Amino acid sequence: MNHLYGFLPEDLAAHLREKGVAIRDAEARRVLAHAIANGREGFPVARPVPRTVAEAIERFIDRRPLEIVERAEDPGDGFVKYLFRLRDGAQVEAVRIPLEAEGRFTVCVSSQAGCAMGCDFCATGRLGLTRNLEPWEIVAQFLAVRSEAPGAVTGVVFQGQGEPLHNYDAVIRAAKILSHPCGGRITSKAITISTVGLVPAIERYAREGHPYRLIVSLTSAIDARRRSLLPVAGAWSVADVTNAVRTYQRSSGGRVTIAWVLLGGINDGGDEAAALREHFDGVPLRINLIDVNDARPGGYRRSSERELAAFRDALRTLGVPVVRRYSGGAARHAACGMLAAMQARPPL
Repeated sequence: MNHLYGFLPEDLAAHLREKGVAIRDAEARRVLAHAIANGREGFPVARPVPRTVAEAIERFIDRRPLEIVERAEDPGDGFVKYLFRLRDGAQVEAVRIPLEAEGRFTVCVSSQAGCAMGCDFCATGRLGLTRNLEPWEIVAQFLAVRSEAPGAVTGVVFQGQGEPLHNYDAVIRAAKILSHPCGGRITSKAITISTVGLVPAIERYAREGHPYRLIVSLTSAIDARRRSLLPVAGAWSVADVTNAVRTYQRSSGGRVTIAWVLLGGINDGGDEAAALREHFDGVPLRINLIDVNDARPGGYRRSSERELAAFRDALRTLGVPVVRRYSGGAARHAACGMLAAMQARPPL
């Protein structure tokens, strides 16, 4: 059974017409605005639709929300992580992130249950891939988090469990629903899609000209090191990623954001800055530095303030903005996959 959160208005109208239901496009818009934009579960809608339409939705379309297994709030910074159980028992996470503007939040959503990329520093990568999420499952995460936010949710980041461009079609459809006036009503430029560097998907994204922001999680600009940290780098070299980024930058016309997970003593040296300069010369960039969250004994450590300062000095030679992104929720298993991994552990 199709889920209401996975429809755009024209698709909902077409689906019900196939079932023999007489429905106007305006009625489909009212139904979705009621359920998604306004976050209301029951009928009737504020501007009533025909009883036949309401009955058809009850009969043919699923409207159940996701089950929330756990909420973990970090009292120090206000980040709240949600663990959801999907219909088949798979578990995914979303995070409510407070923004600098008081009373405003963004939601980080998962696009897959687990992940196939196997990044060595990532908790989700150690879970392996269970399956892709359906568009409605992505939208449902957003709605559940938004319903409990003590303020306005103004942004969405596809940076939770999974590689978004590995589930390309579902992610793009979810982004369309989240940005639609009858959907999440999030400005397109406030929707960010992250990728570890799936070159064909970046090139497709550039060709299709989507309005959402794209972040490329590079983490190392040195091929051998990047392959040791991100297995996907065995398929595409840094030069391949650079060429795809250049294609995307030309199509979008703006700066390209490079995400860089800081691994103390590994990828925070002058050799990385030099490699970045070599590969991305002439590309308008913004570099986001993100502290690693690795709770394993003997896992990756965060860069020290001294290492960070030296790395930022080296990056200044690129002449691009360098921003240190706050890695929130560290006290409550912030990295995606941590809550799911803890739930999956057998009892002692």
